[in-house]
Amino acid sequence: MTTILRIAEAARAASRIIAKASVEQRTRALHAIADALDHARPAILAANAQDLAASAELAPAMLDRLRLDDGRLASLGRAVREIAAAPEILGRVEKPETRPNGLAIARVRIPLGVILMIYEARPNVTIDAAALCVKSGNACILRGGREAIHSNRALAEAARAGLVAAGLPADIIQLVPTTDREAIAALVKLDELIDLCIPRGGEGLIRYVAEHARVPVIKHYKGVCHVYVHAAADPATALAIVENAKVSRPGVCNALETLLIDRAIADTFVPALVTRLAGRVELRGDDAVCRLGGGTIQPATEADWHAEYLALILAVRVVDGIGDAITHIERYGSSHTESIVTTDAESAERFLREVDSSTVMVNASTRFADGGELGLGAEIGISTTRLHAYGPMGAEGLTTTKFVVRGTGQIRS
Repeated sequence: MTTILRIAEAARAASRIIAKASVEQRTRALHAIADALDHARPAILAANAQDLAASAELAPAMLDRLRLDDGRLASLGRAVREIAAAPEILGRVEKPETRPNGLAIARVRIPLGVILMIYEARPNVTIDAAALCVKSGNACILRGGREAIHSNRALAEAARAGLVAAGLPADIIQLVPTTDREAIAALVKLDELIDLCIPRGGEGLIRYVAEHARVPVIKHYKGVCHVYVHAAADPATALAIVENAKVSRPGVCNALETLLIDRAIADTFVPALVTRLAGRVELRGDDAVCRLGGGTIQPATEADWHAEYLALILAVRVVDGIGDAITHIERYGSSHTESIVTTDAESAERFLREVDSSTVMVNASTRFADGGELGLGAEIGISTTRLHAYGPMGAEGLTTTKFVVRGTGQIRS
């Protein structure tokens, strides 16, 4: 794996340059990357068409993640410009204080160094990761999946061209040329050259990375997201939220997978749910849901409560109040995203307080659990492990702080 080592060494050298680059230079680079994406649009779409043609056997959810079109490319360019326009992070002074001995102490935001991204059929990650790393002063190594190899190459070439146009080294952004699994195993052992690994993909990929890594890993095994329709929910609001959370894009990790319905309203809400989702979503329910569904609902098994379907399938359960709903989420949730639909402020606050998932919502679709929607410009990943970030990660998640101490000659006795 001589090539892999060379890539990592080049990334480490480039990371020192981008870390010292001025705000203006990094901002110019981001705008140049957005311009390069627009200029390279025909080549990128042609490369994506080649990937789609070679991956026709993939599940619909994977094909949706793989597909690029004019709209998605335009969104990528806008996201890069939004990242460029976001407030500067590097050099930000936090928690300044003066100690009794006169030492002035503060924490200052600095880059992590070299970020390794490992991802599957998501070519948008190539640009999201590259842009967020440039914004936060990091170099990145991108290892995409075989399904998107041509798309990733075209996108990475555009991003590297943007760096060069801004007077920065192209090696700040590097795409691993092979999709062999052995390359992953080699990369995640390079703890002296790589500072953080963020895998994005199926549970199998993430577990493989975690098992082989010496490099710190941000883990997010799956997204078993819940919506709890409380006894005091407005039915029309609840149905709209459930429909959006499940149907708008079922193949993504913030899609709804399990719906919990309060027993107090189940008699009317379950039939309304069946009518709303008829012919579009397969419902799998517990005994109460099956009874109320008029024979249209498949019985759920224990496996359904653990399932991340990434498809138009929804597990539905009747619960005995908010405590029972929280207990279910504690047992079966994946620490991703949970939402309560209610008009009762006290119950909403209890849900927010007691559910410890990385994103918790009131009266909103789980589909908002996304870096762009939550004001980060874009996201480099979602962490469901509490170190060192939790939830959607933007540019700030790619930084840390160092202590800066200013004295006037103090010595320690």
